[in-house]
Amino acid sequence: MVNSSHVKNLVKILIGAAWLDGKIQVEEREYLRKIAEEQGLNDDPEIKPWLYELRVVKPEQCYQWVNEYLGNKPTEEDYQQLIQAISGLIYSDGEVAMEEAKLLTKLQELSHEKESSHSGLNSLLKRIQKLYRRWIEVQN
Repeated sequence: MVNSSHVKNLVKILIGAAWLDGKIQVEEREYLRKIAEEQGLNDDPEIKPWLYELRVVKPEQCYQWVNEYLGNKPTEEDYQQLIQAISGLIYSDGEVAMEEAKLLTKLQELSHEKESSHSGLNSLLKRIQKLYRRWIEVQN
């Protein structure tokens, strides 16, 4: 069974990731509300102010949530779940902002600390990072 606070933290990270470029795009908003509803968090008192854009999430807050989500001993599954969730959000609006790509770079840096036990994940992160770099090059 998935820990409900773990799911809540993941939703908070997604909201924070959506704010990384300074505003939430329409597609991101729809995606976030769909995820929150699926997880039963759309009326959660902690999530609601961020979900309905009553409060802005600063990048530092997003990174803090990432660190809290991963904890002291993140597993490959933790990284993979986080990267997949963030990728879904990022691609929901058809654009990849530099700030969003930086978040994935930060995740890669965190994973390097565990490199010996996470070589498969590092490969996945590198593939995702290449994809983002290509997308950013196309946008410029």
